[in-house]
Amino acid sequence: MNEWKKICAVTDIPVLGSRRVQRVKGPQVALFRCADDNIYALLDRCPHKGGPLSQGIVFGNAVACPMHNWTIALDSGQAREPDKGCTPKFSLRIEAGQVWLNQQELATTGIDFEPLKAGPCAKAC
Repeated sequence: MNEWKKICAVTDIPVLGSRRVQRVKGPQVALFRCADDNIYALLDRCPHKGGPLSQGIVFGNAVACPMHNWTIALDSGQAREPDKGCTPKFSLRIEAGQVWLNQQELATTGIDFEPLKAGPCAKAC
């Protein structure tokens, strides 16, 4: 198996924003782009209550969870004090302006968590 999977161009991720990567199992992966063009990949799930980090506000090298405003460091997935917890991070590489994620990690990391279910179909569908 090829070790790396091409996901998207760096420019496909908005500055101070995110893009989600769908997986077969488990929650999506969120790619974040900071103002300095550093790219990070975390499980799209806050360690507090499972909020979608991809919908949070990116500032510096962190993201604020949209549910309860926990601040998560993008380089480690660690919640910043006084909060405690960690969301899994994913290895990535940038090559010729393209973002690549490790396929083994995509297939195995964080798959034990249920995918997020939000919106009007969360319970009825």
